[in-house]
Amino acid sequence: MPAEWRITEQPSHFDHLEQMSVGELLQHINEEDMLVAEAVRRVLPAIQAFVEAVEPRMRQGGRLFYVGAGTSGRLGVLDASELPPTFGLPEGRVIGIIAGGDKALRHAVEKAEDFPEKGWQDLLTFSPTPLDTVLGIAASGTTPYVIGAVSEARKNGLLTGCITSNPGTPLAAACEHPIETIVGPEFVTGSSRMKSGTAQKMVLNMISTSLMIRMGRVEGNRMVKMQLTNAKLVDRGTRMIQESLGLSYDEAHERLLETGSVDKALHRD
Repeated sequence: MPAEWRITEQPSHFDHLEQMSVGELLQHINEEDMLVAEAVRRVLPAIQAFVEAVEPRMRQGGRLFYVGAGTSGRLGVLDASELPPTFGLPEGRVIGIIAGGDKALRHAVEKAEDFPEKGWQDLLTFSPTPLDTVLGIAASGTTPYVIGAVSEARKNGLLTGCITSNPGTPLAAACEHPIETIVGPEFVTGSSRMKSGTAQKMVLNMISTSLMIRMGRVEGNRMVKMQLTNAKLVDRGTRMIQESLGLSYDEAHERLLETGSVDKALHRD
């Protein structure tokens, strides 16, 4: 897919950025960011179809893998890492894989994304099964590492999807559930960590949060299965119990510490 065909590589709508004041830069970046939510809104049916396909697999014990490189990979790892503390999801049910491994979370790893066979090799370390799902994340839709992972996953019976910011990409063609968030050229030409990255984060939030709600990890609008890993979360859990059961703060706090979770505290009796 030649670079000139990719919307993510097209020139910015703005030029002479170095001549702009700070106020002008911020205003124009904000103007561009406003386009992202609309781009995501246009693909809600595709996101819905993907979530509805993933849910029954996860209910049967299947896992969800996010696979990406660079910013895309980091966003996948971020979303996956937040689910156990936020929703009490057991470790290893949603897994983020980034080209170049954990080192790539902080440092660029040269050519890590250029080998299509490496994506599937990295997935194989988790012994994938047909109950599992692979979501490839790549703004360009042409990253070999991601395409390779998705293509081989599909061949081996896994459910596959992707998030990309270009239409009609090789990555979209390789999967069953393409999600194409067409956000337009970036403010800094080609800097897909900006609007494309924001769209990816929004879609990942939608996918994981919807799945967690559907799988019973939210009650009402509360994260009743969150891990009590710090004082802030203990306080939040105490207030949830206090409000739901009409207890005093101290009574709710004692009940939370006795049971170890908001969910158990609310349904102890």
